[in-house]
Amino acid sequence: MFSASPKVGVDIDALSGICGCISIACWIVVFSPQIIENFRRHSADGLSLIFIIIWLAGDVFNILGAVLQGVIPTMTVLAVYYTLADIVLLGQCFYYRGFTLSDAQPTSDEEAIVDDTTEESPLLAHESTAARPTSRPTAADADRNRRSSSFSSFHSHLNQVDATHLSPATPLIPSAKPTVDPPAAPASTPASPLRTFVLNIIALILVCAAGVLGWFLSTRSSQGQQFHDASPDSASASKAIHFDLWGQIFGYLCAALYLGSRVPQLLLNYRRKSTEGVSMLFFLFACVGNLTYVMSIFAYEPECAKLGRVYKAVQCEEGEWSSEYRRYILINTSWIIGSAGTLLLDLMIFTQFWIYRKNVK
Repeated sequence: MFSASPKVGVDIDALSGICGCISIACWIVVFSPQIIENFRRHSADGLSLIFIIIWLAGDVFNILGAVLQGVIPTMTVLAVYYTLADIVLLGQCFYYRGFTLSDAQPTSDEEAIVDDTTEESPLLAHESTAARPTSRPTAADADRNRRSSSFSSFHSHLNQVDATHLSPATPLIPSAKPTVDPPAAPASTPASPLRTFVLNIIALILVCAAGVLGWFLSTRSSQGQQFHDASPDSASASKAIHFDLWGQIFGYLCAALYLGSRVPQLLLNYRRKSTEGVSMLFFLFACVGNLTYVMSIFAYEPECAKLGRVYKAVQCEEGEWSSEYRRYILINTSWIIGSAGTLLLDLMIFTQFWIYRKNVK
């Protein structure tokens, strides 16, 4: 298993803090692009309803696991925020679709036309009228029809003539029809994929910069106070890693739900052969948030190494550093599986964005 060396000249605590703050910044804004996209389109057909429901269940178990396992308070607060954002997204789906648990099925223009034909329907539309017996026209009938048609044509033409044109001084000249059509309103052209990609990258960079700035400000405010009120023994005891059975159970349930939530969205995109209505920035923030969260977990520095940087007399005993690191990774394995596995599935969704890019209107 991967483990960082205590002799590496890198501030592991700072690396973990930076990755954690970037992850928090991404997860704070992750739902905003999709909520805005649904509001702009007045539709939520691009999202799988089952995807949102399973994700909401995963966030509920995330709260339970975080509280029982005793993770940092920031992650617990974020888990509550995720749940509230899921409820907003779910409310949008119900508002635009109605209270249904089924995803909208793709329909073509041909499927939208109602076909009332059955096996007993006539092959020709006017077969029933053509089948009715009719009397054979006579010469008198033909002469009568011809005179009636001629009179009707003359009467129609006379009604269209203005009375002023009956005078020889005002000849009858048909009015010229306009040959130039009025200019059509310019059609709005959709943003090019390159422009959308550049804007998404700029938004991602700004969010990551906000995370780094948040870490810097929090570090400056807490500088010099980390071990101010604690002795080496009390600090080590207060930061001792404990293993909670129910916290682990809820953590693994949360990971399973997170992994299963992406499957309905992948299937919906495949059936529709399109990712229209799905915000790419939504999954981009999710990918970066999961990646930096996993990095923040692996970038862990045991307490004996932290105390050794402040109290020179305190050093890690032989095997203590690696033993504490392995125990920490073991306790957080469920969260690593949930984040890393979801990251791989999100990359599959990005592949669908590329494959179905020409099908987006």
